[in-house]
Amino acid sequence: MALEQQKGIISAEVAQRRTFAIISHPDAGKTTLTEKLLLYSGMVRTAGMVRGRKGSKATSSDWMAMEQERGISITASAMQFKYKNTIINLLDTPGHQDFSEDTYRTLTAADTAVMVIDASKGVETQTRKLFEVCRLRGIPILTFINKMDLPARDGFELLDEVEKVLNIKSSPRNWPIGAGRSFVGVADCQSGEVSLFERGESGGAQRAEIRRIQREALQSDPDLKIDPDLVKKLDEDLNLLEVAGNSFSREAFLAGQVTPVFFGSALTNFGVEPFFDSFVNLASPPRVTVAAGEDGSDYPVEPSAELFSAFVFKIQANMNPKHRDSMAFMRVCSGRFERDMVVKHHRSGKDVRLSRSYSLVAQDRATVDMAYAGDIVGVINPGVFSIGDTVSCGGKFNFKPMPSFPPEVMAQIRPKDVMRHKSFEKGIRQLCEEGAVQLLRPFDNPDGTPIIAAVGRLQFDVLQYRLQDEYNVETIMDMMPYQESAWVMGDASSLRRPQSSALARDRFGRVVILFSGNWERRFVLERNPGIELKDFIA
Repeated sequence: MALEQQKGIISAEVAQRRTFAIISHPDAGKTTLTEKLLLYSGMVRTAGMVRGRKGSKATSSDWMAMEQERGISITASAMQFKYKNTIINLLDTPGHQDFSEDTYRTLTAADTAVMVIDASKGVETQTRKLFEVCRLRGIPILTFINKMDLPARDGFELLDEVEKVLNIKSSPRNWPIGAGRSFVGVADCQSGEVSLFERGESGGAQRAEIRRIQREALQSDPDLKIDPDLVKKLDEDLNLLEVAGNSFSREAFLAGQVTPVFFGSALTNFGVEPFFDSFVNLASPPRVTVAAGEDGSDYPVEPSAELFSAFVFKIQANMNPKHRDSMAFMRVCSGRFERDMVVKHHRSGKDVRLSRSYSLVAQDRATVDMAYAGDIVGVINPGVFSIGDTVSCGGKFNFKPMPSFPPEVMAQIRPKDVMRHKSFEKGIRQLCEEGAVQLLRPFDNPDGTPIIAAVGRLQFDVLQYRLQDEYNVETIMDMMPYQESAWVMGDASSLRRPQSSALARDRFGRVVILFSGNWERRFVLERNPGIELKDFIA
């Protein structure tokens, strides 16, 4: 194939891609919205409720049994599907703060983010944290104000909170007609078209029926039976927005200066389709990824370049009990991926054949023969890949490392049955490779009893659950008194510190200091002027 023709094919394929992550505080409805996007794309015929009745269909983006039991997302999952003329790569992330590391790493693979906000609660703690990560990475954000079918705060009050708390301009693209039981539709703020919804008998498991009319017909058509007070309030609100609302441009959105806002209910499907239609038009195709060149300078990697390149942002073991393998998830940054291709593994300098490549929806695997920039590909990990690795067909650069965060809870863990020690070691090793927990070794004794560390306590519950469920190892866990930690930058061999603190090394050999209280951190900084303590490594 001629070079120009091949480059044209790659450019056309890249232009079709939209790769995004969904972020929110727990229980804002993020996983439900994910499910409904699959419903509207035709990937699933019936949407499974997150908190469905016993025996009902599990949520498509949740693959772990513990996720399905608790009705929360514990791991990030990646799904690809087609919506109209666009190829969607959707990254569903955990909302719970105890799994923030997985979420932060997944955001490195996204070009756009969708921020889901509960209409009754507004901007919550975890939403603020994730928003700041997106801002640091320059990721544009669309806002979906969810749960309008329940008692909700005033729309203007919610917009004001978004602007004040997140320090970004908000520009509504549609406006709700009613709230709670009286939520009947949304009005497009630009065209004036109104989408009226009908509550179906499926409880949101099927697409919502939509009747599209012009705004003027709300008053002139008696068959609509819309409460006149709702029509009056809609007119007043839209007139106020026209006078005092923020202007919108796609350029300002992509630059992170404004967030387009949509209203709806993921549970009932009200407003989901109008939102998704707008998303594919507003969101950016795959963007340039900035890597580090051989001399350390910024090296922009163009998505339409012929050279294939990708980075590993997630490792996951045992996603399917039938296979019991480890999978590395790669974000393709440039060129074209082809199954069975040989790539250079930059960290080791070795050539690796990518012979088994998949896309996933929950536990269902589909073989991927070809992929382009923006796509997420899962490849079987033969023990070579680590989070943050760069692979390419001969590129002389490395994508920037994944961010690391200091653990806040520590424990020692051991198998109940010493005869299961080999399986225990295998499980701990694989789960640490995923980044689910961190493995620390005593500073002066690398063969001493290891310390398991995590950002949040719930990660330990997942660790013990998975060791038993996937490796058949029951464990005993002893919590340690440490409440925070930091990496030590400088010579730690003569560090003056309280006896109640401890020194350890992470799996990369970096020195970590463990504190049982904040006063210990102040003590170390005061007594060791040449030492720096870092809470974030990128």
